[in-house]
Amino acid sequence: MKTRITELFGIERPIIQGGMHYVGFAELAAAVANAGGLGLITSLTQPTPAHLAAEIRKCRTLTDKPFGVNLTFLPSVNPPDYPGYVQAIIDGGIKIVETAGNNPQKWMPPLKAAGVKVIHKCTSVRHALKAEAVGVDALSIDGFECGGHPGEDDVPNFILLPRAADELKIPFVASGGLADARGLVAALAMGADGINMGTRFIATQEAPVHIRVKEAILAATELDTRLIMRPLRNTERVLVNAGVERLLEKERDLGTNITFQDIAPEVAGVYPRVMKDGEMDAGGWSCGMVVGLIHDLPTVQQLLDRIIGEAEAIIRGRLAGVL
Repeated sequence: MKTRITELFGIERPIIQGGMHYVGFAELAAAVANAGGLGLITSLTQPTPAHLAAEIRKCRTLTDKPFGVNLTFLPSVNPPDYPGYVQAIIDGGIKIVETAGNNPQKWMPPLKAAGVKVIHKCTSVRHALKAEAVGVDALSIDGFECGGHPGEDDVPNFILLPRAADELKIPFVASGGLADARGLVAALAMGADGINMGTRFIATQEAPVHIRVKEAILAATELDTRLIMRPLRNTERVLVNAGVERLLEKERDLGTNITFQDIAPEVAGVYPRVMKDGEMDAGGWSCGMVVGLIHDLPTVQQLLDRIIGEAEAIIRGRLAGVL
């Protein structure tokens, strides 16, 4: 399957494994790369730039195909060593970076000077146009149904993707609500050049997370995600659990007076407890509504083979047959 995204990144299949905290390790990124997609190591899961450099080296021992690194720029009291992470990416010979969070403009000069292609995640067309203007090579457009941070506009992909196609000149992939061939074909039909999957990749054999996390995804339906931190305008879609219910109760009780400190027990430091230790009620962890479409734990190779094979059947069979 050939699109502007496969051509841009030198991959065989227009499927990207997005950056995910405490999920995007070398094992998963390499598995996706070996299956013909684009796998990404998540920078900020690594405690220091030196750890990221080691993870990049580890990934190179597991695949000889293109893989990239996710780097999320978030406002914080004690910001991570972003210059160090950027240097580790460049020194590690990485040529594809997924940026997210804040505008990546500040970091574009060193990345472009090193020949790095940048794909930036956006939740709105206006932010996508800004990113296009500062020189990113591609965009990942996140609809309201996505796990993690869907922004504050609440526009689902059936509207957002055609809007993006109308406005953007550079290639983009659809993110949010994607798990199978139907989503890939629909995304292509709406103007995207591929798809970015997060939650679906957690439910694979190679995802280096606790089995209880995978079981929770299999047990969930499309009704089992919740939006947290809306009053703080830092909305996150997460899988419901006892910790999330505690957090939502605080939001209801405190209303507009709520602060981050009030909910810190349910959001700060939660990821290692959930993803590594399997503490499923610790608090909020990113998960998309797409859980309603996930019913098995294939290998990454099996998953991508299935998506591409079924997509071809839909395009050549069902769609051709309606004309």
